[in-house]
Amino acid sequence: MSMMKNIAAGLLISASMISMAQADTIRFWTTEEQPERLAKQQEMAEEFGTKTGHTVEVIPVSEKDLGTRATAAFAANDLPDVIYHTLQYVLPWTEAGILDADTNNEIVEELGVGTFAPGAIAMAKSDGLVSAVPVDGWTQMVIYRKDLFDAAGLAAPTSYAAITAAIEKLHNPPEIYGFVAATKIDENFMSQVLEHVFLANGVSPVDASGFKPLDEKATAEVLEFYKTIAKASPPGELYWKQSRELYFAGKAAMIIWSPFILDELAGLRDSAPPTINSDPTSRELAGKTDVVTTFSGPSNPDGAAWADVRYFGVTADANLDVAAEFVKFTLDEGYASTLSIAPEGKFPVRRGTADEPNKFVDIWSKLPVGVDRKAPLSELYPAETIGKIVSGLESGNRWGVKEGQLSLASKIINSQVINRLVREFIDGERDAAATVAKLNEELAKVN
Repeated sequence: MSMMKNIAAGLLISASMISMAQADTIRFWTTEEQPERLAKQQEMAEEFGTKTGHTVEVIPVSEKDLGTRATAAFAANDLPDVIYHTLQYVLPWTEAGILDADTNNEIVEELGVGTFAPGAIAMAKSDGLVSAVPVDGWTQMVIYRKDLFDAAGLAAPTSYAAITAAIEKLHNPPEIYGFVAATKIDENFMSQVLEHVFLANGVSPVDASGFKPLDEKATAEVLEFYKTIAKASPPGELYWKQSRELYFAGKAAMIIWSPFILDELAGLRDSAPPTINSDPTSRELAGKTDVVTTFSGPSNPDGAAWADVRYFGVTADANLDVAAEFVKFTLDEGYASTLSIAPEGKFPVRRGTADEPNKFVDIWSKLPVGVDRKAPLSELYPAETIGKIVSGLESGNRWGVKEGQLSLASKIINSQVINRLVREFIDGERDAAATVAKLNEELAKVN
């Protein structure tokens, strides 16, 4: 009997050892380091642990330090298993060997390439592989007063021409401005808005070889359009602050903004209340608002959206099997938790599954947004608007991504040369042709 007990005990110990051997710990770097967001990621890691027995160590890393920390960890053969990172690192880290592109591509294929937004996939492609796994994203939007557009019989602002037509009908200062354009040259907001406007007309300052002189005709169209929206704006140095304030006061027909305005429009954030009426919690303005994510210029009828996409990258030093299992979990049964970290700025780049193509969009639209009050986007905006909000990721783009020149494009943007020369054109310092020539002269020096 004693021998039987010893054998049974030995079997239990062996089973325990096998179980322990199968339970691994992986490290996950995330730039979502705010306490509330970290707590939600920890919960997600615990859900994964309950399901698999594996442990995920959630490690916050400041976004500004991510590049240098990843490079140092790679040199020391001490990379984490998975990194949540911005678009700007996908191709450089793939080329440097920091990301395991084969594993990331396999994850996307197993989940189903067709279940992801095409724009998010296209921006991560390198040598035929999807080098990092798209997680979430958002697209910049033209926010507009649909009630005013409908009353004036105007088409939605989906093109330069439609926006110009709306300005001609609705611009009536100081009661209402046709637009509030970004004109403060040292604000990144102006850079972001301008890149979107350039993309809409198919204009980019880079190609696969590096700097590409701007096309004179198409760039002149961009400049003239931007002058039109700037002249329909109040005077002064304008950026996100004035555009939001004027729109919230009912004094602007159109602005360009990020989706982080969506909860504020509905009176859910006390620090940024709508002032269109006397009730700072009113949903009136949200009910009068619609959005456009993709718009076009005359030289690019298909148009474009400006997209910011975030990715999970399984690294070269990873426990590949467990890391891949974790990433697949966060984009499938754990995807609602992933998106709930900040639904107003985390659109589902994976729309659904092969069997339920819209599953995750439906789940996302019902997640609560807001700060001081909470409500799901589906309660605040009609289904058609929700569809438009997400659809920008179909055509989402950024300068330099597809050309493999994101680094140069970023330097061009950060130089603020384009902001400065566009502002000088608006102010009448030189004509369109001379401005294009000056842009090409100065951008050629950026390296």
